[in-house]
Amino acid sequence: MATTTRAHSFNRAAAQYAASRPSYPPALFDTVEELMGRSLAGARVADVGAGTGIATALLRERGAEVVAVEPGDGMATQFRTALPGVPIVRGDGDALPLATASFDLITYAQAWHWTDTARSVPEALRVLRPGGALALWWNIAATDVPWISAQSERIAHHCGVTPPPPTTRTDDRGAARLAGLEGLRLARRQVRWSRTVSLDLHLSNISSHSAFLVLGEPGTRAFLAEERTHLHDVFPDGEVEESYEVDLLVVRR
Repeated sequence: MATTTRAHSFNRAAAQYAASRPSYPPALFDTVEELMGRSLAGARVADVGAGTGIATALLRERGAEVVAVEPGDGMATQFRTALPGVPIVRGDGDALPLATASFDLITYAQAWHWTDTARSVPEALRVLRPGGALALWWNIAATDVPWISAQSERIAHHCGVTPPPPTTRTDDRGAARLAGLEGLRLARRQVRWSRTVSLDLHLSNISSHSAFLVLGEPGTRAFLAEERTHLHDVFPDGEVEESYEVDLLVVRR
């Protein structure tokens, strides 16, 4: 129930999510192409848990023919506003509303952890064409950067969650993401990147995460006021450099 509540919490903050969440670097899609063994141009792609369409838009820019799958009302509404010409079907990864052997690539951007892998893995393999691939990725805050590590500790304390482990480039990081994929043809890469945003946008970004959305406005507002003071000491010009490492997993069928 707690996982379901957190998964659906994004629907009431879909516009905030679309405006503030980080995108993904071109190197990520270069690596996806390398690991799937073909160009995205002309590939038939299902972007599952597409949310507001951040990854969908980038896949289309690479020439892919994309169909989005999204369960949430709020997120789907925001998606249609941003990408009115892209087909979107309602559903989730545990029961894909897609034909068998109909896609070259299935992608999950920031979404695989909301699935039941006992169901989502067989579903992905069912929908993929022979030689197709499943690509899963997450933007992970680079906690080897001191200010990000300190912020992560403050967030964990305030929201009552487990702080993330230090960011490393070893394969034991984020082992939970590998659950359900044992025995499959799996490749894993990390792609480092960063973006510079205003302090306001950074605070909007972190408060769009489910830990804050389920916490409620009063608790979130109090945290953001304190966090603004912490970050102003680090970034007195009001420009925050966010650093990420995209954790990418690709499974070949």
